[in-house]
Amino acid sequence: MHHRRKSGILLHPTSLPGPGGIGSLGRECRHFIDFLEAAGQSIWQILPLGPAAYGNSPYSCYSAFGGNPLLIDLTALVDEGDLDGSAPVPVFPEDRVDFPLVENYKIPLLKAAAARFYVHGDRERKEEYWHFCDTTPWLHDYALFMALKDHFGGKSWNAWPKEIARREPAALEKYSTRLGVAIGEQKYVQWQFFRQWHRIREYANGKGIGIVGDIPIFVAFDSADVWVAPHLFKLDERDKPTVVAGVPPDYFSKTGQRWGNPIYNWEAMAAEGYQWWIERFRSCFALCDMVRVDHFRGFEACWEVPAREKTAINGTWVKGPGAPLFDAVFGALGQLPIIAEDLGVITPEVEELRDRYRFPGMKILQFAFDSGPGNPYLPHNYTPDCVAYTGTHDNDTTVGWFDSLTPQHRKGVLAYSGTSGREIHWELIRLGLASVADLAIFPLQDILGLDGSARMNLPGTPGGNWSWRFGAGGATEKHAERLLELTTLYGRK
Repeated sequence: MHHRRKSGILLHPTSLPGPGGIGSLGRECRHFIDFLEAAGQSIWQILPLGPAAYGNSPYSCYSAFGGNPLLIDLTALVDEGDLDGSAPVPVFPEDRVDFPLVENYKIPLLKAAAARFYVHGDRERKEEYWHFCDTTPWLHDYALFMALKDHFGGKSWNAWPKEIARREPAALEKYSTRLGVAIGEQKYVQWQFFRQWHRIREYANGKGIGIVGDIPIFVAFDSADVWVAPHLFKLDERDKPTVVAGVPPDYFSKTGQRWGNPIYNWEAMAAEGYQWWIERFRSCFALCDMVRVDHFRGFEACWEVPAREKTAINGTWVKGPGAPLFDAVFGALGQLPIIAEDLGVITPEVEELRDRYRFPGMKILQFAFDSGPGNPYLPHNYTPDCVAYTGTHDNDTTVGWFDSLTPQHRKGVLAYSGTSGREIHWELIRLGLASVADLAIFPLQDILGLDGSARMNLPGTPGGNWSWRFGAGGATEKHAERLLELTTLYGRK
């Protein structure tokens, strides 16, 4: 799939500056889009937008379809009359998201806004809200799931009373009535999230900027997705996963990564015409212009680890659905612009599946300099149908990465990039922009030249990830001018 040459920036909205302790879909979001425009960029890549669960990871959510309530801009709720704006704001750290502090501040305000909306909301907004409820098929189940989770003290759904864990019709009816207020709060919050996001997307598209979203291949076990359709996952008679997802030992970890997500029952999904996946792609493309499919190789074969294992070492490769899934999705939705995250252990079968649909793969410059001129991550080995990155959310920042290299390795990087290494981040950005890759995308941390303390995620570590934010004066006019100059020079504007 050939595009004109484009470039962009990878930044999750939680990392935006502004009040409230976390980035939001408000003014700062628009300022960042203005920055992209000033820098000549035509792509904004984000991480998954779902309601993050375990470890605050956007790759582990309570729903594959819902939106993250913490991203809602409270100022807009004040402007609409759903909040009075008088609540005291805690003192938040500026360069990190303190997730518990943000939750304790924001969630009660969102509930208060919902209560006020139901009583005082004007007719026009209420009609818009009811239309959203009527046309969003996953909404009631998700809202009920979150209300039940609260009701049962945060326990995983398989530890709830059996009647509701197993979704017996009488129990669904009983709890839908009993928890009506909490369900209403959840629906209001989702409505606000989606209307705010759609406004942001319209603003970006209006400036010629497309949004690249992200579909994690797996979902969290403790999610509305698994509770609603347990037959689509490999679970035992006690509703526990028999096998969990991960990756074998690799560059990132000697024991592999045991992610712990349940694995799909692909036969059951095939029997239903892959309808679940069709809906998942449909919902993601309602939010984004292009989508990166995380762990694409899992569609060809995935690393299944027995649930009792503590690490990912003793897993096995088990065949995935392959082409029939994508044929079903494209049959229903038409050809979709997808980026295949094809990093890690890639076999000829995975490449064949990727190339069959002409999905561009990913090339990471940080992986380029350690195995001679044949290394596929070196720019002279790129083809146009790939996406060049300095690094991703799972890598160190380019400055942090370079600082950690051995003298020998560093010498190789400098020889190839032809620089002194004083501004290694700009050198790698220049290499990506100059390459033949149709798309070149860089984490904002690399544009800003930040060190390893600004890293977004360290794979295989449970805590302290996903919390980086940049300050209000972080992305300056100078950064935009410099990026614009390079972008123009290499024909990407």
